[in-house]
Amino acid sequence: MVFKSLISRVIILNILLLSAGIATFTLFHIRREQVRMFSATRESAKLLLATVENSIFNSMRIGNSEDVQAILVMVGKNPSICNVRIFKPDGTILKSAHPDEIGRSVDTNDFALFRSGRDEGIFRQHGVDVLGMVKPIVSDSRCFGCHGNGRKVIGVLNLNYSLTDATKKVRESSAYFLLSTVFIIVLLSTGVSYILLRLVRRPIRSVVNKMAQVEDGDFSVRLAPGRDDEMGSLIRSFNSMVDKLEKAKQDLQECHYRQMERADRLASVGEMSTGIAHEIKNPLAGISSAISVLADDFEQQDPRREVISKVLEQISRLDKTATDLLYFGRPGTPEFSYVDLNALVHKTLFFISQHPEARNIHRIKDLARDLPPVWVDEKQFQQVLFNIMINAIQAMKEGGSLTIRTSEVTSGAKGLVQLQIADTGPGIPADDLERIFTPFFTTKTQGTGLGLPICRQLIEQHGGTIRVESHHGEGTAFIIELPIVAGQGIEREVSL
Repeated sequence: MVFKSLISRVIILNILLLSAGIATFTLFHIRREQVRMFSATRESAKLLLATVENSIFNSMRIGNSEDVQAILVMVGKNPSICNVRIFKPDGTILKSAHPDEIGRSVDTNDFALFRSGRDEGIFRQHGVDVLGMVKPIVSDSRCFGCHGNGRKVIGVLNLNYSLTDATKKVRESSAYFLLSTVFIIVLLSTGVSYILLRLVRRPIRSVVNKMAQVEDGDFSVRLAPGRDDEMGSLIRSFNSMVDKLEKAKQDLQECHYRQMERADRLASVGEMSTGIAHEIKNPLAGISSAISVLADDFEQQDPRREVISKVLEQISRLDKTATDLLYFGRPGTPEFSYVDLNALVHKTLFFISQHPEARNIHRIKDLARDLPPVWVDEKQFQQVLFNIMINAIQAMKEGGSLTIRTSEVTSGAKGLVQLQIADTGPGIPADDLERIFTPFFTTKTQGTGLGLPICRQLIEQHGGTIRVESHHGEGTAFIIELPIVAGQGIEREVSL
């Protein structure tokens, strides 16, 4: 549970880094102190050895060997000296601060120093760490009278200096450094933990708690920045975010309210349009029949026949408007079946080719082979295709190309059949693009504004989607996508 907290992990990481850094620094200083202590001990031992050597040389030069023994005994009284002696090159002790060892063999460690040619070495002797030093005594011309002619080693001066005091001081120094290290680590860790807990975790917890209130829908919560640092900046950003969320919620509520009002109005319009359509269509049928009967009484060259033709054309327009209103207000229940979309495109294009405005339009078909059938109401979907194609043809008044393309696509794990109807007309202005599926919106002088809304309504009834892509001056493309439904296939009506 502790390691799930970011602050806890930061604190632990800081403690580990502090411990590692300070421990490394402390070990370096302890090692440095050890080297310094042993160097000081070595210098003291060398100085003492040189003093003993000079004293012995002066006594031996005048042939007073008793003074040599006395000097060694006196030097051996120093508590830091374990022993000081002179032994022969073969290891036999000649003189010693401890007279009882005269005549014996020198310690193996001291003799090994001499035999190896080294001047000093650290080893353990009688349970004590000592610094052993050897100094060969070489005869010169002043010694030839007693020791014969020629330079030779006539003895080895050996000093064993105790390292007990130095080791004790090193331990005391190490303990001091270790205690200081522990104290510094505890102090810094406590300080860092307090800073993180006080200045970081507490504000973050406040933000988290307030965020939970915002998630519950309370947008009145705010936090006081308090400090002008990163946490203060975070809190100010949080307050700004809540302000924007509150405003967005208000805008969304207002938009939702307007949409509900619009939906109510559209529902009312739908009910009203259905009633009006019924009331209009019946009289229109009677008027159309009566005028047609009257037209039969006029000669073919009678100018009144042209007037009657115009009246019948307007009656047909009114009847279509009433039919659209009736269908939009109360669309029929679709009768689903498996339909070959490519075959339906061919059939619709045949009817489109008979339209007077389609004479200057070049029709391009790019239909995918082995396209899966779609589960639709064939008549309703043909109405959708017819409506969109007619709109495309009417948009290309000076001629152009109408491209129909089918393909199989995927959206996630879902298979779709895609139909694209594109024209090379002037395109749809950006301001109008968002409103073309709005009921009663039209840019045509004789349009009802219900064609595209009905198309979208029918496609959504079939579980599909429709969208439009258009750039002003570059044409328009309507893209319809229908789900592929598993089931029995159908025979192709058209061989592609």
